[in-house]
Amino acid sequence: MKRKKFISSLLTTVTALHVSGIGNTGKAERDVETVQLKVPGYLKKGDWIGITSPAGYISIEDIQSAVNKMTEWGLKVKVGETIGKRNFTFGGTDEERISDMQKMLDDPNIKAIMCARGGYGSVRIIDQLDFTKFSLQPKWIIGFSDITVMHSHIHSNFNVASIHSKMCNSFPADWSLAEPIQLDTIESIRQCLMGEPVVYSALYNSNNRIGSGRGQLVGGNLTTFETLTGSRSSLDTKNKILFIEDTGEYLYSIDRMFWNLKRTGKLSGLKGLIVGGFKIKKDDEGEEFGKTLQQIVLEKIKDQPYPVCFDFPVGHQKNNYALKCGMLHTLNVTESNSLLSSE
Repeated sequence: MKRKKFISSLLTTVTALHVSGIGNTGKAERDVETVQLKVPGYLKKGDWIGITSPAGYISIEDIQSAVNKMTEWGLKVKVGETIGKRNFTFGGTDEERISDMQKMLDDPNIKAIMCARGGYGSVRIIDQLDFTKFSLQPKWIIGFSDITVMHSHIHSNFNVASIHSKMCNSFPADWSLAEPIQLDTIESIRQCLMGEPVVYSALYNSNNRIGSGRGQLVGGNLTTFETLTGSRSSLDTKNKILFIEDTGEYLYSIDRMFWNLKRTGKLSGLKGLIVGGFKIKKDDEGEEFGKTLQQIVLEKIKDQPYPVCFDFPVGHQKNNYALKCGMLHTLNVTESNSLLSSE
């Protein structure tokens, strides 16, 4: 093995040991997945971040606010070829989106990839992407919603950490008119990219289940997450903290998806469950489902002992904070609030 590759491999292992806490405690109890976790290097001023659109269409104008803000953070921005391209609802054809993402994955100068928006389309290209160079030189992949495909795939196959967060289409066009929560959530992206510690809190919900759990944080959009079951991109959730969110679904559909998670074992053996924002469609008159979101969830996990937090600030909403997928987190649910902290 070449000396440069050996040092790189050694650093990855040391980083993973530090993240898992094993290097400090020396305990024999080790989560093999966590030990092997690959954490991309944190960004510093002067580093390059790429913007591409593996899913829906977005215009050059609609990413400009994000470009300006990331430049303000001291980063150099490379705009991908899919930005401004359109093939019906997609940001270019499948082939164009594959090509653009592949260039971002393989470019050694790019330290992070911001997906411009969600929508739909990542699942159409995920199996055609070559993650060989990415696995050897991991970089942060950023986004949410449809980008749950990317988070799930790279965690399942390469155990690389990523960032679940707002994307370019959530950056306000006029910062002077932005609400404090918008500014705070976008700032959380910078904090995650730069390696700053983050702790998030959620107000107490009477449906919460009090307790504490520690494990790798995984999850994302419920609909997308559920459709990956049985595929190469499906997640093993055992001993992990699972977070889910969704938008535009009927209660019966949410119930059906949670039955799928239960029947496939994805709700068993968790260290904690985080339920984020859910924008629910109103039932048709005469077709009322008869259960709340909270009742749907608690019904499926009544035989499970782990802590549960509702109304966590993640999802298709303004209070959508950046989360480091794959990284070790601690969830503490108390009678006053819920706290999620990364290690």
